[in-house]
Amino acid sequence: MAKISINLATGSLQQEEIIVGIDLGTTNSLVAFINPDKKPQVINDTGKGLLVPSVVYFNAKGDALVGNEAKEFLITDPANTIFSVKRLLGRSYKDVAGHQDTFSYKIIDDENDSLVKIKVGDKFYTPIELSAEILKELKARAEHALKTPVNRAVITVPAYFNDSQRQATRDAGKLAGLDVLRIVNEPTAASLAYGLGLDPNQQKTIAVYDLGGGTFDVSILSIQNGIFEVLSTNGNTFLGGDDFDRSIVHYWIEKNKLDAAVLAQDSGLMQSLRLKAEEAKKALSSQNLFNEQIGDIWCTLDKQTFEQLIAPKVAETLNSCKQALTDSKLTAAEIDEVVLVGGSTRTPYVKAQVAEFFGRYPHDQINPDEVVALGAAIQADILAGNRSDILLLDVTPLSLGIETMGGLMDVIIPRNAKVPTKAGRQYTTSIDGQVNMKISVFQGERDLVQENRKLAEFDLKGIPAMPAGLPKVDINFMLNADGILTVQAIELRSGVKQEIDITPSYGLTDDTVEKMLIDSITHAKSDVEQRMLIEARSEGEQLVYTAERFIEKHGSFLTAAEIADTGTHIKALKAALAKAEKDEILKKADELNEFTRPFAERVMDVAVSSAMKGKSIDK
Repeated sequence: MAKISINLATGSLQQEEIIVGIDLGTTNSLVAFINPDKKPQVINDTGKGLLVPSVVYFNAKGDALVGNEAKEFLITDPANTIFSVKRLLGRSYKDVAGHQDTFSYKIIDDENDSLVKIKVGDKFYTPIELSAEILKELKARAEHALKTPVNRAVITVPAYFNDSQRQATRDAGKLAGLDVLRIVNEPTAASLAYGLGLDPNQQKTIAVYDLGGGTFDVSILSIQNGIFEVLSTNGNTFLGGDDFDRSIVHYWIEKNKLDAAVLAQDSGLMQSLRLKAEEAKKALSSQNLFNEQIGDIWCTLDKQTFEQLIAPKVAETLNSCKQALTDSKLTAAEIDEVVLVGGSTRTPYVKAQVAEFFGRYPHDQINPDEVVALGAAIQADILAGNRSDILLLDVTPLSLGIETMGGLMDVIIPRNAKVPTKAGRQYTTSIDGQVNMKISVFQGERDLVQENRKLAEFDLKGIPAMPAGLPKVDINFMLNADGILTVQAIELRSGVKQEIDITPSYGLTDDTVEKMLIDSITHAKSDVEQRMLIEARSEGEQLVYTAERFIEKHGSFLTAAEIADTGTHIKALKAALAKAEKDEILKKADELNEFTRPFAERVMDVAVSSAMKGKSIDK
């Protein structure tokens, strides 16, 4: 293995290889780098185009196709074609339950707070694995175009992404074979692309208006001394340029008096109308009339009508802008710069409305599809130490986290986080009546704690005895400028609290850190596979426990056949757990869930009606 050095100030590997900036988008993704002229540039590999559609298709053999090739299967094989996976990153089923009808593929409902899984054939994928497929494609394109290995990257995420979503994005990068040096907010990257925040003496307040194909968000940022602070963010993760297209299609359906029932059966015609609507939308950015045909159907639209059709959606985005300003306690007049991001901001009406709202013309000189990736490349260049005018603050050389069920490492402060910093997560108990929680703190990049370095361990005692899942324990990490880590655990319902101070870097040589980083990259695939098996096993064991407890408590409401068949499903899940095969465990868990759902709902109905009559029922 090649010897590499490490810079402990940045916590990054020091090899003479390129660091790329990646915009992992909901609709499209792209990758950029700093070219020999020291300018950020988006990679267009072998003329395939700058944008890689964020779509993954699995064929009958289970092989993945990504990008334009995968997009073709959205109509012909929708159940095996995954799109908008970014919406699912770091989310539980409960988070996305209300939007299930927007996905054509199967999202598993396991009725708990665990992260979503997507079923394709007999295989189960996490959003992390699917995002990794997109990142692998971007990595391959970059390597092919630049004729050099690409192992390090900066990846952007929306400003509103929580810690779980950011960690999921890091994990996807790791699984794709990338050392993710930094997760950067998309509005920060867009601002960097326009040179905002590069001057350490600059003080500005910026609004970043980001309208993509399927999502919208606005962020208000404050820049001081080269440090970006998100003052507020607002938006709608199910609003974008696709809504403009749908408005046009509905207009044409009415104008041509098309039969809705016939259209529902003809997905090919609907897709043709949608594509023609997208064409019309783009054309009306530079002309006043669009007039074409699909067979006998006239697709006519003038600019004024188009603007009337999209006005309600644009008004929704401006309401979000209004709320973001209210949350940041600022007025539109106090915003110094407005930056446009996302392909849908090319529409002249959108630009005009944004300009009118903020009272200034927005920055639109850079291609709005590329601006985030270009900014990520600039951030990568800063991390590589190639910008002498930029002060890079001290960062953590290795990730810090705690041990969770099954011996997994749950990262709380990721590697390369700026120091000082603080972060936290909420946990709960896994056993009924649990009154103590052991908190073990680790440092390292591997998924299993046994491969990382143990820093400390303490017990949070005196948790009130409650059913599993009810206690809420906040675990907070605070790392100060001197490298002292304070770990605090507090049970929110009772106020029980415990904390400990640790010096995480003690006894670590440069060689040790270097080896830990190399090992994390070398073992990335096997680590993630082990993590997913452990998570599946933990979920399966929890489901067995819950199902057996349910039968024990509510057996009187079930038929003998229901009890017997539930027992058969539980037995099958236990057999899968013994075999320790991830997909088999998840399949049997899914079958148990599907079988028990109808009578679980029936018992719930009985409980509700009994409560309404003033009676009680065991929970």
